[in-house]
Amino acid sequence: MRRVVVTGMGMVTPLGRDVESTWEALLEGESGVGPITLFDSRTFPTRIAAEVKNFRLGDYLDDADRFAEHSRNTVFALAAGTMAIEDAGLERGAVDPRRFGVYLGSGEGQHDFKRFVNLIRETTRDNRVDTAEFTRLGTRELHAVREAEQEPGTPSAHLASVLGAQGPNCNCLTACAASSQAIGEAFEMIRRGSADVIVSGGTHSMIHPFGVTGFILLTALSTRNDEPERASRPFDRDRDGFILGEGAGMLVLEELDHALRRGARIHGEITGYGSTADAFRITDSHDEGRGAIACMKEAFHEARLGPGDIDYINAHGTSTKVNDQVETLAIKRVLGESAYTTPISSTKSMMGHLIAAAGSVEAIVCLLAIRDGVMPPTINLENPDADCDLDYIPGAARAGKVDVALSNSFGFGGQNITLILKRYT
Repeated sequence: MRRVVVTGMGMVTPLGRDVESTWEALLEGESGVGPITLFDSRTFPTRIAAEVKNFRLGDYLDDADRFAEHSRNTVFALAAGTMAIEDAGLERGAVDPRRFGVYLGSGEGQHDFKRFVNLIRETTRDNRVDTAEFTRLGTRELHAVREAEQEPGTPSAHLASVLGAQGPNCNCLTACAASSQAIGEAFEMIRRGSADVIVSGGTHSMIHPFGVTGFILLTALSTRNDEPERASRPFDRDRDGFILGEGAGMLVLEELDHALRRGARIHGEITGYGSTADAFRITDSHDEGRGAIACMKEAFHEARLGPGDIDYINAHGTSTKVNDQVETLAIKRVLGESAYTTPISSTKSMMGHLIAAAGSVEAIVCLLAIRDGVMPPTINLENPDADCDLDYIPGAARAGKVDVALSNSFGFGGQNITLILKRYT
């Protein structure tokens, strides 16, 4: 099996519009959560989210105007992907385009919500939509590009076009595990020889009326509207749900010899990937964490590591009652006594839950912890939960050598993904 290293990183998050600004904010324990501004949420039980602020695609891409009508999913992906390629030092022609792929975890885009609702109102007769009239008006009034941007696979297609990547092009949508699974599958593709370089990661924004409504119906979101910075409270006794975030994280995965031949800087190596399903309920983790346990064990086996070899864990840590308790249980079952001495943190406490993009951003956080020898904190952990009794790095960042980091991502539907990232030697 060929070795796979990370040679480029890029991200856009509620805490920063690039890798270094996001990383600095994480280490300072800043929160990116505030009132929703992307739509009028006054009548919603949850009126807070972690939005990307002051974003302009033109800061990253010269011909950004041609994407003016495209979704936040697409423009975040293009920005983060362009950053990652630049960070990797990959010039056009440096990679055989047919050996150069894109593998994303991207969610569904946003409808032109207001116009869609108005069309329904305009074409409703006696409490029934006149479908013929709706079709006639819709073909005239709805924007073709915006409607096409609803498709989860469009960001990967746009990114491939901009980068000239003619190799494998895939999109994975396994909810909150999507971008971690995309990275894992891209890792496997390079290992078996299907590509030499793959830009992999995730992009997502669900901060729109449909997205927020869906999670409200699932009772998954915090309603701590009066103190948004303190609303995301992973592993805290008083947690009441997660905070929706948005953004993108992209990594350039590269076959080791290919990277060495061109003198690339190597951020780290991916050595373990575990993927399982709970096969239980759609919205609940298995109460004994069977899928999460099997997933972590599989990643350990593939990386040829033991429980005592992990220096830092970036937890899925959503700030929901069930997830945090079950993840803690699973870590204990897999790591044994080492669970109590292994530093763990949830960066969702600061940037919210980026849904399909969460795992890729958190994988980058692991690589930065390896690079700088410092681990980000879990903020708002003020009242420990008796069932969550591990070392979650509460309050402030912690210095410490990190050679091996583990990142967990668990999604609605019971998908479980674990990635193990190592210092390159």
